[in-house]
Amino acid sequence: MGSTGRTHGVSDTAAVPATPDRRRPVVAALMLGMALAALDGTVVSTAVPQIVGDLGGFAVFSWLFSGYLLAVTVTLPVYGKLSDTYGRKPVLVVGIVLFLVGSLLCAFAWNMASLIAFRVVQGLGGGALQGTVQTIAADLYPLKERPRIQARLSTVWATSAVAGPAVGGLLAAYADWRWIFLINLPVGAVALWLVLRYFTEPARPEPAVRPTVDWPGALLVFSATALLLAALVQGGIAWPWLSAPSLALLGGSAVLIAATVVVERRAAEPVIPGWVWRRRTIAAVNLALGALGLLMVAPTVFLPTYAQSVLGLGPIAAGFVLSVMTLSWPVSAALSNHVYTRIGFRWTAIIGIGLAMLILAAFPLLPYPGAAWQPALLMLLLGAALGLFQLPLIVGVQSTVGWSERGTTTASVLFCRQVGQSLGAALFGAVANAVLVSRLGGGDLDSVARALDRPAESSAADTLRRAVDAAVDHVYTGAAVAAGLALLVLVFVAPKRFPVRTDED
Repeated sequence: MGSTGRTHGVSDTAAVPATPDRRRPVVAALMLGMALAALDGTVVSTAVPQIVGDLGGFAVFSWLFSGYLLAVTVTLPVYGKLSDTYGRKPVLVVGIVLFLVGSLLCAFAWNMASLIAFRVVQGLGGGALQGTVQTIAADLYPLKERPRIQARLSTVWATSAVAGPAVGGLLAAYADWRWIFLINLPVGAVALWLVLRYFTEPARPEPAVRPTVDWPGALLVFSATALLLAALVQGGIAWPWLSAPSLALLGGSAVLIAATVVVERRAAEPVIPGWVWRRRTIAAVNLALGALGLLMVAPTVFLPTYAQSVLGLGPIAAGFVLSVMTLSWPVSAALSNHVYTRIGFRWTAIIGIGLAMLILAAFPLLPYPGAAWQPALLMLLLGAALGLFQLPLIVGVQSTVGWSERGTTTASVLFCRQVGQSLGAALFGAVANAVLVSRLGGGDLDSVARALDRPAESSAADTLRRAVDAAVDHVYTGAAVAAGLALLVLVFVAPKRFPVRTDED
């Protein structure tokens, strides 16, 4: 299937700055970039009532997440290929600039449609941030030191993704939801300056044959995924599942997926090369982290709504119920190094995802309405479980390839995680909307949103709370199923030992 994954004329030389003193500001820039990309995937969740109250459009608000994640997803493999071909620095700089432009546009959105469109612009930059940051981190350190930097980035990703709702709640409560996007500007500017000032790459010879980017393949992936997400988000809400619009969207998506396969097989430089899926280790990690993206939608998107509408907490307190994950995830990720050096990457990840499946399945067993400490305790345990799961897989798969394949490999792993997250936002959004409509006897979802924003003022407050409780329970059950799928992949697909390279390129 096309390319072998090695860039013509490029050696497996790591892009390591000359001294540790110059490496530190680069790492700082990477951590800031990772924080921006991860934070903006979830930061709007607790501000949804304020955004909808200002702009309207509750029926399509899930596209605030899906649109951003879709843009990140489709650009990840493209940026991975570009970074392997032209170097990491130009790709990272372009990504930061695009992200900041998108953030500024979001802050001045005038309706829900414009905000969703500008979130897509943000996502185009976020794709470069996520993939290139992870790749540069692996380039900066030799194999023996790589777990340390990846642990830091894993901690930043988890902390930012989970703290997003708390940050969004703080800004929505004490400022204005538009500051959610404006706050990105100074942080991103610092990251951009650090990259331009301190990050240098070794000179590489020009390739004998100038590589090409598979733009038709990227466009087909984007189109197929967009149609599928539209069918999942609107199906059962805007129209029945078996209606003409649903069938047309699903059929169109199937046709485009088939066309994507044909085009990618013939492409000289496919968006995701065939060797990514032919290598058992990379394929298993791709599938497992795809399931991680799917299950993470439950706590990051739906738990804040549950905390506000069912438990009666304010936006800030609701964000902190989820943010307790940031206490256990970093500790667990840091300690995972001591675990996987003894029992291996695969078994460490199996233990982590097995525990996560049990914790997610326990959420629907919580009493109604319950106390805030109960879901908070589950999130604390979930963070510890996922810290054992994600980091060993990322470190393990990056250690099986050299420099010229690392960008593509890292991008493929993150691509699959983002596909899971994109589909999860749409799929679980559809499930939650369907349960709400069923429990509340139909009706306009915008009016339901206004009632949920002030449940105490509604004559059917308890009915509304119970409907949200049931919807979130269904979402968490689906997340537990996703964790089970990841567990099956690690047990039956992943090799018993990852083929780690002994050289340190």
